Amino acid sequence: MSTLENIRNFCIIAHIDHGKSTLADRLLDATHAVAERDRMDQILDTMDIERERGITIKAQAVRVLYPREDGEYNLNLIDTPGHVDFAYEVSRAIAACEGALLVVDASQGIQAQTLANLYLAMEHDLEIIPILNKIDLPMADVPAATEELVELLGVDPDDIIKISAKTGQGVPEVLDAIVDRVPHPETTEEETRGLVFDSYYDPYRGVVSLVRLVDGELKKGDEVKAMRADERFELLEVGCYSPKPTALPSLRAGEVGYVIAGLKDIEALRVGDTVTRVAQPAEKALPGYAQALPTVFSGLYPTEGDDFERLRDALSKLQLNDASLFFEPENSKMGFGFRCGFLGLLHMEIVQERLEREFDLDLIASSPSARYEVVMEDEVRIVTNPSDLPEAYLEIREPVVRATLIGPKEYVGQVMSLCHERRGVQVGMEYISSRRVQLTYDLPLAEIITDFFDALKSRTKGYASFDYDFKGYEVSDLVKVEVIVSGDIVDALSIIVHRDKAYYRGRALVEKLKELIPRQQFEVPIQAAMGKRVIARETVRAYRKDVIAKCYGGDITRKRKLLEKQKAGKRRMKQVGSVEIPQEAFLAALKL
Repeated sequence: MSTLENIRNFCIIAHIDHGKSTLADRLLDATHAVAERDRMDQILDTMDIERERGITIKAQAVRVLYPREDGEYNLNLIDTPGHVDFAYEVSRAIAACEGALLVVDASQGIQAQTLANLYLAMEHDLEIIPILNKIDLPMADVPAATEELVELLGVDPDDIIKISAKTGQGVPEVLDAIVDRVPHPETTEEETRGLVFDSYYDPYRGVVSLVRLVDGELKKGDEVKAMRADERFELLEVGCYSPKPTALPSLRAGEVGYVIAGLKDIEALRVGDTVTRVAQPAEKALPGYAQALPTVFSGLYPTEGDDFERLRDALSKLQLNDASLFFEPENSKMGFGFRCGFLGLLHMEIVQERLEREFDLDLIASSPSARYEVVMEDEVRIVTNPSDLPEAYLEIREPVVRATLIGPKEYVGQVMSLCHERRGVQVGMEYISSRRVQLTYDLPLAEIITDFFDALKSRTKGYASFDYDFKGYEVSDLVKVEVIVSGDIVDALSIIVHRDKAYYRGRALVEKLKELIPRQQFEVPIQAAMGKRVIARETVRAYRKDVIAKCYGGDITRKRKLLEKQKAGKRRMKQVGSVEIPQEAFLAALKL
């Protein structure tokens, strides 16, 4: 049994691809937590998508035992994601810990997400252990990266642990630093209180919740209550991951583990709730988390109309696993589906891929858009779908983010020109070392949710990094561009853009649709309209049958008569004919 003095709760934070999951693997190897036959790379990345893409999406909690001369220590490790879209996962993991390993790639130095996660950890008063990883790489610049960390954290250069997570060099020093530097947890109350910092849905066992027990004790058979949801249930099992699920007799104050109550209702035990025992209930709930607000909205539609209910169930189960996902039903030309809110474009991509893989669904996504505030005479309306924008309004406010961009000084010009193209306003610029510059810009969210990250990487040869925080709403000259196919407005292809860019976006859209909409027996006009004004038009030519092929000689009037008859038939067909827009057209609009 571990005492409070022998428990250490810590997480690993870093920019994407700086070696968090590899370091977690080495820590498990060094403490012999995984048997030789079960050993594999990225052991804490349990989803296929995480392994394929080499990224962490879900924070994972695992307990290992570390014996030293002065006793055996119980280390609870939480491996967190590095991408800006999953910052909400990181914030929840940080709230369950007393310390953080800040991992920096020696060949790349401090990146934007490193700073964002560091500031988050500092807000929670976590003990920061700086670690310089990948020192074995030929391009690693250890002195420069050390100088950046010393300047940023104000630490002694000797306090920075230099490791190679791939080879295992320096990992024992990391374990000793965790024990020596991270403070042990403290308990203040007699009553039981546990913070639910993550949860997922298991088809056989129901809702599995990850809990950091702050005070008291939880054991199998206890009747417990969720304080915010005011739901009661009996615990069927408590345990920890080490790294496989292991049932325990009880969870004590300071420990991190899981609880299973056999719940099928996913609303009963939400992330951020506090669990307490019914027999001796706590009076005050623990501070939870601010709900993550979605920034990117898109419609998800099943290609088969019968799959609508299956999609609803799948989204409900995924929402438990991913508390930041938002959805509501909607109907458009693409059929019945759901308007979903995501934390960013990668988050949207991952959710769509998980729905297709884990729940065997075939989906189409509409073009992503941001959340706008539309000021009417008597109210302020929130619009997430461009087709919902009213005809008359006083002004539109668009979401603006404060972006931090870090890159080598030779690429400053390219980064600045990209930001100005995207209507950015420069706020600040400072050198974080002799070779690297940090730029701060205010950028409209709509300008960065599609291809900003890709454009930044291509212009800086992959060296620049990018992170952003929501700043607020600002008034802007925005208009709605609608796509009209054969006289019918296609809601799913409507977009809200700045007036200066409306013509270019409208032209690109109709040109792409002309390539993708198949030819019909009649002419199909495709138009982009701004209000009542058409700003771009393309026409899909009709198929034509050679009706005068059978006329060998004879009077010209006979041929003319046949052509007039064909023209009248085409005109009639155009009045009653409808155009099926293929899925590729919607996907192409998404890419635009």
